[in-house]
Amino acid sequence: MSFIVYPALDVLEGRCVRLAEGRRERVTIEGGDPATAARRFVAEGARFLHMVDLDGAFSGQPSVELVRLIAETAGGVPLQVGGGYRSLEAIDAAFEAGAARVMVGTAAASPEFLAQAASRFAEQLVVAIDARDGKVTLRGWTELSELDAADLARACADAGIRRLLVTSTRRDGSLAGPDFGLLNDVLEATRLPLIAAGGVASLDDLRALRAAGCEGAVAGAAIWSGRFTLAEALSALSDQEI
Repeated sequence: MSFIVYPALDVLEGRCVRLAEGRRERVTIEGGDPATAARRFVAEGARFLHMVDLDGAFSGQPSVELVRLIAETAGGVPLQVGGGYRSLEAIDAAFEAGAARVMVGTAAASPEFLAQAASRFAEQLVVAIDARDGKVTLRGWTELSELDAADLARACADAGIRRLLVTSTRRDGSLAGPDFGLLNDVLEATRLPLIAAGGVASLDDLRALRAAGCEGAVAGAAIWSGRFTLAEALSALSDQEI
């Protein structure tokens, strides 16, 4: 599969936003209505939409209605959702509402949950490894654990997880470039397909992530601030360009 650019829809209190380092009090971009944004990304050729329910991430109670709204708006373009999915029941509800993939973060720190989720959802599950200085963050990035990102990646592979999303929380929303050190540590720890997130600022960043072996990348602040459009990213990373 060719490299996939995932346009980011981070939704807080019913509107698209960008947060600096994922901090609720540090809104850097106000993006308006998420359904309108989803339609724009679909029109530009999105192969996948990436939505994080920030209210769900902070509360642990993701919105089924939000998933249904964006899935219906996407008109068949698959939707990857995350933010507060900490039970098998919540994951089931997201799939019933139209999600193609569900990302789990905090709950994945539990080996028992990881094994159950991997067995039940297989290819539809993505483990989001959100890391600060190499350590995994939990509960909407508000808690820092002692778990190394690379160790969690190995545990995911052992449990049967099929795909990872790795975010540098310090780079998220910063436009400072990806954290290749973190990404390389995870890539060396496991050969699972990896989606990179955090810090993407340019088309060259996307090319570098592809060259590093990532399966895809989330583009948030770069698109929302006008550094490039999704259509420009897709053109730059077309299969003809090596």
